Amino acid sequence: MSKTTVPVASVAPALSGTVVAESATARGRRARLALKGLQVLLALFYVIASAVPKLVAHSSAVESFDEIGWGSAGMYTIGLLELAGGIALVIPVLASVAAVSLSALMVGAFITQVTVFDGEYAATPLILIVPLALIAWARRGQAAELVGLIRRRS
Repeated sequence: MSKTTVPVASVAPALSGTVVAESATARGRRARLALKGLQVLLALFYVIASAVPKLVAHSSAVESFDEIGWGSAGMYTIGLLELAGGIALVIPVLASVAAVSLSALMVGAFITQVTVFDGEYAATPLILIVPLALIAWARRGQAAELVGLIRRRS
């Protein structure tokens, strides 16, 4: 995807700085659509398949967290983190940060799978890290925008 720097004054006179606009080629549109689709798919996975069973205390989640030794407090905490990350994946300015955060959570899940459950489902967190890393990289400019907004407010 090619990028063009456009003075903000021509886009929004009240703002200062520059805006990076992506090209409007068919390939660029398809890539952005595919990336957005991936974000929505992962968000649905994290919210529905991963967070909800923990938050409603499904028996499989309760058993797993009891075996880890974290109990219900750990289960609800991980469920809330996954829920927040899944929602943040579809919020443009938070997508990159959410992808990095969920990747860190998946590293922990991988370590837990290997050490506590003898690697039974260890591949799942590793597989999820790949698209999360793609989202984090592709949306990195939006994370920089968020940092800029935070710095201006403080």
